[in-house]
Amino acid sequence: MRLAKYRMPTGEIAVGQLDDERLSPLDFSRGQYRCLSDILDADDPLEVADFLVSRHKSVSLEAATLMAPIDNQEVWAAGVTYRRSCTARMEESESAASCYDRVYASPRPELFFKATPHRVRGPGEALRIRSDSKWNVPEPEITLVLTSDLRLAGFTVGNDMSSRDIEGENPLYLPQAKVYDGCCGLGPCVTLASVMPPLQAVEIRLVIRRKGDIVFEGTTKVSEMARTFEELIGWLGRENSFPHGAFLLTGTGVIPEANFTLHSGDMVAISIDGIGTLINPVEQG
Repeated sequence: MRLAKYRMPTGEIAVGQLDDERLSPLDFSRGQYRCLSDILDADDPLEVADFLVSRHKSVSLEAATLMAPIDNQEVWAAGVTYRRSCTARMEESESAASCYDRVYASPRPELFFKATPHRVRGPGEALRIRSDSKWNVPEPEITLVLTSDLRLAGFTVGNDMSSRDIEGENPLYLPQAKVYDGCCGLGPCVTLASVMPPLQAVEIRLVIRRKGDIVFEGTTKVSEMARTFEELIGWLGRENSFPHGAFLLTGTGVIPEANFTLHSGDMVAISIDGIGTLINPVEQG
C-alpha cells in the first residue's frame, strides 16, 4: 500500500491510498488517528490504513496536489554508503580524500542532520541551489520512514541536494552544503514496508532534463550499498530520540560527473521501484 499526503483545491489537507492515478481518502473522523505520521507510528500501519480507507470514494490526481509525506518528523541522512559516493566525495577535495575513504570502511557510518519539515519540498515544488555555490548536484536516495521508536514503517524517494564546492572546500562546511531552505525533496508517497518489493532488486534512477533534453541519467541498485538499513537505523538511534519519528536518506550511488552542475530551470526526476517518481524543478537561491 502506498500512502500519500495531498491538498485539495479548497486548501484541505488529506491522506489517501495512492493507486495509479487516483487517491482513496482515509477517514480520520473517529479521532484516534489524525495524520499520516500517526498511521505510520501504529503497530501495524497496513492494518490501520486498510481500516481507514474509503473504498467508495476516490480523488483524481488532477484534482489534488501531492505534498511531501512529512508531518513533524526530523530528516537525517547517511553519506558514503556506496563506493561511487565515496569516490565522488574524495574528488571534491584532496585534503578530505582519506577522511571519506576511512568512513566508507569504518564500522561507524556518516550520519548528519538534513532538514526540518519547512525545508522539505514535495512533488512539483522547486528545490533550491544556493546562491553562494557554483557546483550543485541532486543525490537520489531511497529513504527510510521511521517511527518514534525507530521501527521501519515504510520507504519514500529522497533528493539530498548538495553544494559540492562548499563541502569540498572544507569538510566542516558540510552543514552549509547540505542544510538550507529547499535542500531536500521527499515523495511522492510512502510505500509501507510490508508491501515493498524485494529490496536487493530495487533500482534507483536519476534523470535530469534541461530545456526538455536529458543532460544526465544514471542508475544504481540498493544491493550496491555497503551498509544495511538495519545498521544505519541502529547507529541513528544511539544516544538519540525521535518523538515524532524520522526520515533517513540512505546515501547515493548515482552522482553526476565532476564537470556537471545544476542550473536554474532544470527538472530532476528520481524513480525508485515500488515507490514511484519524484519530480522537482530547480531554482537558484
